[in-house]
Amino acid sequence: MSEIFFIFLNVVLPVFGVVVMGYLLGGRMQLQARTLTRTAYYVFVPAFIFQAISTANMQLDIAVKMVSFVVITHLATIIVAGGLGRGFGRPKKMIAAFVMIASFGNVGNYGLAMIRFHLGEAATVPATLYFVAITIVAFVVCVGAAGWAQGGSKGALWGVLKTPALWALPPALLVSMSDFTVPLMLTRMIGLLADAMIPVMLFALGLQLLEQRRVSLSADVWLASGIRLLLAPAFACAFAFLFALKPIEMAAGVLQSGMPTAILVAIIAKENDIVPDFVTSVVVVSTLASLVSLTILMVLL
Repeated sequence: MSEIFFIFLNVVLPVFGVVVMGYLLGGRMQLQARTLTRTAYYVFVPAFIFQAISTANMQLDIAVKMVSFVVITHLATIIVAGGLGRGFGRPKKMIAAFVMIASFGNVGNYGLAMIRFHLGEAATVPATLYFVAITIVAFVVCVGAAGWAQGGSKGALWGVLKTPALWALPPALLVSMSDFTVPLMLTRMIGLLADAMIPVMLFALGLQLLEQRRVSLSADVWLASGIRLLLAPAFACAFAFLFALKPIEMAAGVLQSGMPTAILVAIIAKENDIVPDFVTSVVVVSTLASLVSLTILMVLL
C-alpha cells in the first residue's frame, strides 16, 4: 500500500500538478492552448526527439524489434476497439471514434514525463522511440478512420509526412549510427529546446482540458476509456514477452501503451465531425482515470 502511495505522490502527482496549473491559470492569464501546442509541436518535440535518439547507443535490430512490438500492440487494440464498436451496432462515426481513441494515447508530454520519473533517464530513449512509432501509426489510423467514416480519403499519408516529429528522426538516427559530431553550439541550443518540451506540453494539456467544455459519462465513454487504459497495456504485456524485450524496454512500452487518450484525437474528431463531444469526453475521463490506472500499472511493473 505504501508503494502505491509513494508512486502516486512522487511520480503521478508532479506530472498531473503541472497539468492542473495550466487548467487553473489558463483562464486567468487568458492563455490559448493553440499557441503553446503549435510551438511544442513544431519546435520543442523535434528537438527532444533529436536529442534523445542522436545521443542513444542503440543497435538497429533492437530498435526494429521495439517498434514492431509497439505497432503490433496498437494494431491489436485498434482491431478489438473497431470490432466492439461494430459488434454493439454503433454507427459508422462512432466505430471510427473507437478506433481513433484506441490508436492514440498521450505518449508525448504525459507518457514521457511519467516514465522518466518512474524508470529513470535510462528509459528516455525507448520511451521516445515508442512515442515516435505510436504517433506515426496513430496519425495514419486517425486520419484514415475519419476519412472512412466520411466516405472518402483525407490524405493520411500526407498527414504523417507533415509531422515534425518525423522530420527529426532521420538526422537523429544518422548521428546516432555514425561518427558525426554535432557542433557544440547546436547541441546546446537543441538541448535547451528539448528540455522545454515536457513542461510546456503538460501546461498546454491543462489549457486544452480547460477548453473542453462538454463531458458526458455514458457507457460508451467508459468502454472507450477502458480500451485505452486497460486493454492496450494488457496487449503490451503479452506481446513484450513474445518479443523478448529487456525489462526497461518492456516497462516503458507497457506504460506508453496505457496512457490516456491524446487531446489531438479530439482535435481531429472536431475537424472531421466524428462525434466530437464523445471523443472529448473520453479524453477528459481517461485522463482523470489514468491517475489510478497508471499508478497501479507502475506498481505491477
